[in-house]
Amino acid sequence: MLVIFDCDGVLVDSEPLSNTCFARALRREGLDWSVEETMRRLMGRSMKSCVEIVEGELGRSLPADFVEKLQADTMQIFCDAPLQPVPGVAAAIDAIEAAGATTCVASSGGLDKMRVTLGLTGLWDRFEGRIFSATEVSRGKPFPDLFLHAALRMNRQPVDCTVVEDSLPGIQAARAAGMRAMAYVGAAHTDGAALMTAGGRPFDAMAKLPALVGS
Repeated sequence: MLVIFDCDGVLVDSEPLSNTCFARALRREGLDWSVEETMRRLMGRSMKSCVEIVEGELGRSLPADFVEKLQADTMQIFCDAPLQPVPGVAAAIDAIEAAGATTCVASSGGLDKMRVTLGLTGLWDRFEGRIFSATEVSRGKPFPDLFLHAALRMNRQPVDCTVVEDSLPGIQAARAAGMRAMAYVGAAHTDGAALMTAGGRPFDAMAKLPALVGS
């Protein structure tokens, strides 16, 4: 079995911080979304998709350096906070791998971002060589491309894969790929009802994940 972990909100507790930066950047461009609205609209999507959504709302293109400045601000807040792993996730990974499953990461974030987030939380080394980004496929979540790409690179069939996600686009992508989806609802920003409706099996603590993966 292959267990595919999303990164933001599943491995690293980054969603509130990164969406605070995103909402602040959008406000400077005249789009007054709260952090909660920014999460609802954009969480789990690739930066390319986020930019397309925002530009559609604004009715114009964002400045050429918008993404570069946003990413710099986000990395700074990750270092200042500092960023933490999701509680219990390291022990959950240990238990899943000890039971014989293979693990990898498949995230809407870029590899440069994950080098920082996974590096700050001590998780980069344990996944190195098994980290995949939406920048490697033509379509990001909610399309299945990223998870199918990860399965292909890990030499697994979709039916043998379980995805761990916390966003609606992520759960939708996992189900579209023909994979089992575990929906982490242990953070305040998650919408458990929506994730369940999309086909995710909810769990509220990482300590519960190894038993669910093995069931």
